[in-house]
Amino acid sequence: MKAIVVGTGFIGPVHVEALRRAGVEVAGMVGSSPEKSVAAAERLGLPTSITTFEQALQSDDVDSIHLTSPNRLHFEQAKAVLQAGKHVMCEKPLAMDSKQSRELVQLASNTNTVAGVSYNIRFYPLCHEAAARVADGRIGDLFHVTGSYVQDWLLKPTDFNWRVSAEDGGALRAIADIGTHWLDLIQFVTGQKITEVCADLRTVHPIRKRPVGGAQTFSGDAAPATNTEDIAVETEDCGSVMLRFANGANGNLWVSQTTAGRKNCLRFELAGSESSLAFNSESPNTLWIGHRDKASETLIRDPALLSPSALQTTSYPGGHNEGFPDTFKQLFRSFYGYISAGDYQAARPFPTFEEGHYEILICEAILKSHREQAWVKVSDNA
Repeated sequence: MKAIVVGTGFIGPVHVEALRRAGVEVAGMVGSSPEKSVAAAERLGLPTSITTFEQALQSDDVDSIHLTSPNRLHFEQAKAVLQAGKHVMCEKPLAMDSKQSRELVQLASNTNTVAGVSYNIRFYPLCHEAAARVADGRIGDLFHVTGSYVQDWLLKPTDFNWRVSAEDGGALRAIADIGTHWLDLIQFVTGQKITEVCADLRTVHPIRKRPVGGAQTFSGDAAPATNTEDIAVETEDCGSVMLRFANGANGNLWVSQTTAGRKNCLRFELAGSESSLAFNSESPNTLWIGHRDKASETLIRDPALLSPSALQTTSYPGGHNEGFPDTFKQLFRSFYGYISAGDYQAARPFPTFEEGHYEILICEAILKSHREQAWVKVSDNA
């Protein structure tokens, strides 16, 4: 298998590293210009013969394409990859709206290709362990779920990135950018779809300072920009969402990109009739297991103690921590292992385009709920 990664920003090199660790050859990296493509490929020690997206589509040597480009490009690029007969792994969101994502689902089902969405958070081993414990009944009946995903990289009005623009990233930002990771994860862990939402969102900084010349927060530029222009921002910096699940359980999610000191912190706690489970991505090698009639437990990630599905997503012995980069490696092992097995009728052990489409349906319900200040049902047109 040979892959091309499209997008040279923060997450593109993460895909490159994880693909290599998963045993997949990376044939190049494509940026917004041939010059950016060559520069990124040389930095990462990759071949430089493919420098445009069109060349990647036309190359018989390329089996799959990873899309880590800005959100507004995902639909057209994913569509082109599928039409070229290549496998595709797309960063979230899958598209800018559910009309586009529905078309991608239909296209993927009509081609002899495998399509996935990069919801990597599922692939912390202890998230798989939590899902296994829910599925086999060890927590009992699911009562309710709470959690959050918080960061601080857009805390200041001088912080700027293309994601704050509705034109480039979509009408939702904090929810769509990081909240969807939590929403995907919690549906995976509980085995229950979110069916109804009630949202209250807020734009903390309605005016942000965009650097003149292109330097942006989270891009690796160390020095703050001195020459800026005011940009009106409509996308949300933070917000809360109440949730209802298909089995009657309820819950709530808090999302923020303006929480000082929190760099990338995802947390969930779910309560069942027999026990509770809690996970924190800043300490991803521990899972808290709560009891009423005996001492609560802390499960340390150890292959000897994990459920079979969690065991498949861990590579190191207990005490040898696995973290964020490992989740991508395990996701790609799952994705390319499925491709290699060749049975495309089998259940897919990675996030699918169908699930990516449902995430967009949830986001549209959240946006509608916020605007109407009311509960909104998630469309069942999945």
